[in-house]
Order: sequence, then C-alpha cells, then structure tokens
Amino acid sequence: MHREGDVSVYYAPFEWVNPQARIVLVGITPGKVQAVNALKEARRALDEGASDEEALRRAKLTGAFSGPMRPNLIALLDSIGMHAKLGLTSCDELFGRSSSLLQTASALQFPVFFRGENYNGTPDPTRHPLLQRLLTDYFGSMMGQLPNAAFIPLGPVPSKALDWLVAKGVVKGSQVLHGLPHPSGANGERIAFFLGRKQRSELSAKTNAVKLEASKAALIAAVSSFRA
Repeated sequence: MHREGDVSVYYAPFEWVNPQARIVLVGITPGKVQAVNALKEARRALDEGASDEEALRRAKLTGAFSGPMRPNLIALLDSIGMHAKLGLTSCDELFGRSSSLLQTASALQFPVFFRGENYNGTPDPTRHPLLQRLLTDYFGSMMGQLPNAAFIPLGPVPSKALDWLVAKGVVKGSQVLHGLPHPSGANGERIAFFLGRKQRSELSAKTNAVKLEASKAALIAAVSSFRA
C-alpha cells in the first residue's frame, strides 16, 4: 500500500468496524501471522459465498487476542470493573455471546513493517509522516464512527498514538482509558502485580509498583464513571 524509507505498509482485511462496540482494544499494528490468518479467512468466506461485509467481519475476528494472551486480557479487564460496567459476568463474554460489544483494533490499522520485520514502535508513529497519515486516515476515521466507545490502548505505543489523536481533536480524551498493562506473557510480572497475584516485595527492580498502582486506581475510577 505504502512505502517510505525503511517503513512499508501492506494490505490485510482489517477495516471492518463494529458500530455497536462499546469497548475498543487497541494494539500497535497487525503482525505477519495476523495478516496471513486474516487474508486466509477472508478468502475462505468469499469462497463460501459470503458478502464482502461478512468476509471482512470474519477476517477481523479471526485470532483476535487468541492464545495465552486472552486469559490475561480478560483478567485485566475484569480487575478494573469493565465487566460490571458492560453488564457482563466476565469480559470473557466479549469473545463469545457478547462479541457485539467489542471492537479489536490497531492504531496502525494495516500491517506495518520496519526493514521487513514486524513494526514494534520504532520509528515513533506520531513523528513519522507516513505513520501519521495512517493514524489519521484509517484509525482516526474508525474512531469517528464510535463516538460512545471506550478506547483502551494496550501498551505505551498505542497509548501515545491515542494521545496524539486526542490532541488533534480526532477523539475526545474522555474516551481513552490509559494504563492497562499489555496482556503479553512477556509482561507477566507486571500483570501478576496488577491483578494482586504478586506482592510488592516479590517484584524485580524493573517493575514500577507505584506507577502500576496509580494506573489501576485511575482506570477503576475512569471505568466507573464512563457512560458505556
């Protein structure tokens, strides 16, 4: 789709938007595996006679936060009271019978690669001209279709991107709920402390307990006051 220096952008069918969504989980960008899986599912749906809309829906939902990441994500969302705000027993239902309430998204909607590898946040998407255009033209447009949804960035790069869009007036700051740890297994210690499964005295020096406690308190308050 686009190329600028070491940054390249490829198409994969991730543009479907769920107009009923009340919570939007925002990652950085789809990786190679996600892109291939989405393309295969879209092809399968079209071969079965599905409409373009249905093919895009199926492609978008395929593999969303699947594997060991999903239990972590569900536990994190439940710990800040999102299930109660949405009238659910657990946020596990967002991946089942209550999937109509969920939109999964990426700040950089289409797969971005840096020097041929999965993009990990470098270069800064809020300072790189091509990535800025992706933020506004694609993700910003999607945000405009969900004026009443809560956007939850997963990790510092999506969080920074959302703040940049708020500053641009693309979305209201009250819609963005910052501070949830990324649900990746590589983030296990921070997740365990956030969930109360690990005590402060057991933490390594790399985990900032004070910051995590403040983030959790702020998120609980934000979720409680959010009009879902």
